[in-house]
Amino acid sequence: MTFKGGLLHDLLKLQNRLMAPFSTHLAHRYRISLNEFRLLMSIGALGRTASHEVAELTGVNVMSVSRAVATLQRDGRVHVERDSANRRRKWLTLTEEGERLYKAMRPQSEKVADYLFSGMDDAELEALGDVITRMIAKLEATDEDGRSVFLEATKPDEE
Repeated sequence: MTFKGGLLHDLLKLQNRLMAPFSTHLAHRYRISLNEFRLLMSIGALGRTASHEVAELTGVNVMSVSRAVATLQRDGRVHVERDSANRRRKWLTLTEEGERLYKAMRPQSEKVADYLFSGMDDAELEALGDVITRMIAKLEATDEDGRSVFLEATKPDEE
């Protein structure tokens, strides 16, 4: 494995390890999927947001956001309201049940962050933040036609 391939493998492993507390402590207890959790936490932090904004903020694709919103709405956790000025926009807010769930799960997220970043000083955290920001920007870059530069560059070679 190349050095870069090893780094990519380690990033994927990091993501999987970061999800362990969610799947171990929250998913079954609250009957919530990972995407639903991400959306609920984002909406809770923002107070009110639109579906496309949550997709952009979380990096979850629009179709998965739509499915998660539908489930959260069905379960009485999220209120969805069409924007009267823009009929395509749906405003998302937490219901009373969603707010209760957000408040119950937020400390778990904070515990994960505290555990993961303990032992790192401010300079290390700032450097890590800079690297992550640059990586996300590279993954989200689009060409002049609005296509993902990342997806175009990583297409399989034609056979």
